[in-house]
Amino acid sequence: MKIDILTLFPDMFRGPFDESIIKRAQNKGYVEINIHNIRDWATDKHKTVDDRPFGGGIGMIMKVDVLDRAIQNLHSGKTKTKVILLDAGGRKLTQKEAKKLSRIKHLILIAGHYEGVDSRVHEKIADEVISIGDYILTGGELPAMVLADAIVRLLPKVLEKPSATAFESFSPSALLEYPQYTRPESYKGWNVPKILLSGNHKEIEKWRLNKSIKKTKERRPDLLEK
Repeated sequence: MKIDILTLFPDMFRGPFDESIIKRAQNKGYVEINIHNIRDWATDKHKTVDDRPFGGGIGMIMKVDVLDRAIQNLHSGKTKTKVILLDAGGRKLTQKEAKKLSRIKHLILIAGHYEGVDSRVHEKIADEVISIGDYILTGGELPAMVLADAIVRLLPKVLEKPSATAFESFSPSALLEYPQYTRPESYKGWNVPKILLSGNHKEIEKWRLNKSIKKTKERRPDLLEK
């Protein structure tokens, strides 16, 4: 997979993609992640990427022409490419959506900034508009990192145990993940549930399912309704 990220602040991406699983995935050739400065496609001497909104209003709007040139330049004609705009008004990111996107060979992520992006990018250029939650951030850089991380870990061979994702929260079962414990068995009087030490795998699975249902009911009842 190839992921191209368009941003006004490329230095923000130093670190998140240079550590842990994402770094190993890049080193092993499972994913190629490229960070691009949107200003590289501005044509005036000041490298202008934003302007005042028509009709008046607060803040500045990112220009459609600059973003269109960038995307046209990055768009691959040989493999399927999907353009995604990270925007608080988009469809909320889910595990199901991340899994679907992990099957696309080439993704172009637009990290919006300022007061927003010209709506023609929403309407004519982006294939999807995605939000990572019902809250406002200073820009689309952090959401782009979150989306990339959610996708990359689902790629074949990236995780050492491929089956691990099948039992996580927000898997197709729609239940939150059950509680997990490790050594020491007892700490400050806080003991690991005895059932997990029993060796009875059938009863352990039953216990885990019940705990998942209880946890989901308490924290995310909306998932049970689905």
